[in-house]
Amino acid sequence: MADIILNKIYVKVWRQNSPKAKGRFETYQVENVSQGSSFLEMIDILNDKLILEGKDPIAFDHDCREGICGMCSMYINGHAHGPDTEVTTCQLHMRKFHEGQTIVVEPWRAAAFPVIKDVMVDRTAFEKIQQTGGYVSVNTGGVPDGNVILIGQDDAEEAMDAAACIGCGACVATCKNSSAMLFVAAKVSQFAKLPQGKVEAKKRAKAMVAKMDELGFGSCSNTGGCELACPKSISIAHIARLNREYLTAKLSD
Repeated sequence: MADIILNKIYVKVWRQNSPKAKGRFETYQVENVSQGSSFLEMIDILNDKLILEGKDPIAFDHDCREGICGMCSMYINGHAHGPDTEVTTCQLHMRKFHEGQTIVVEPWRAAAFPVIKDVMVDRTAFEKIQQTGGYVSVNTGGVPDGNVILIGQDDAEEAMDAAACIGCGACVATCKNSSAMLFVAAKVSQFAKLPQGKVEAKKRAKAMVAKMDELGFGSCSNTGGCELACPKSISIAHIARLNREYLTAKLSD
C-alpha cells in the first residue's frame, strides 16, 4: 500500500540565533511529505528547501535516529517528542499529522537546558549529575562470569527498566517545575536494586540530588506528567525509591 502524501503542511518553529539572542516563531510551508516519513526527515526536507532559498536551516539535535541516544529533543504541538506515546522525536512519523495542519516546534523550556540555537538545547546538566554518582567504582582486570553474583529476576528486571533511561530530558520539559527527579531517580534506582550499587548507595543519592538542586532544576510535585512523556515509560515509582535512598542516606549522617 502506497504512503499517503501530505501535499501541504505548515511548520511553526522557534528560531533563536544564540543563547542570549531574542527568539521568535517563524512559519514555513512544506510540500509533498510522505506520511511514512519520520518527523526528522520532514525537518530535513524543510532544511533542504531553506538552504536552496539561501536561508539559514533549522538547527536541531540528532544522532542515532532510532530512539536510543536521546538527542532529538523537540516539543511538538505541546507534547515532548510529539503526539505519539513511548517514542522519541526521531521515531515519530508524519502519519500522526494531517493535511494542512500547522505543527508547532519548540525547544525544551527549562532554565537548566539553555537554548544553543533554534530547537537545540544544552543538556550538559544531565551529564554533570551523572558524574557525581551515576556509576559504580570497580577494580579492572579479569572479567568474572556473569552468574558469579546472584541477582533475583525481579530486581534485575526493575533495574533494567530504570536503566532504559536515555537522558533525553522529556521529563524536565514536561514538568511544570522543570524537575529532573525522574531522570535522577532512574539513575539511582538502577544501582539501588543491584548488589554492585550498594557500596556507594548513600554517597550516590546525596551527591546526585545535591547536584540536581545546584543546577537549577525544580522540585517534584507528583503530577506524574514526566512518566507520561517519557519515551521509555519509566515509572514514577522510581522517584519514591530515590526519596527512600536519599532519606536513608541523610539519616545515617
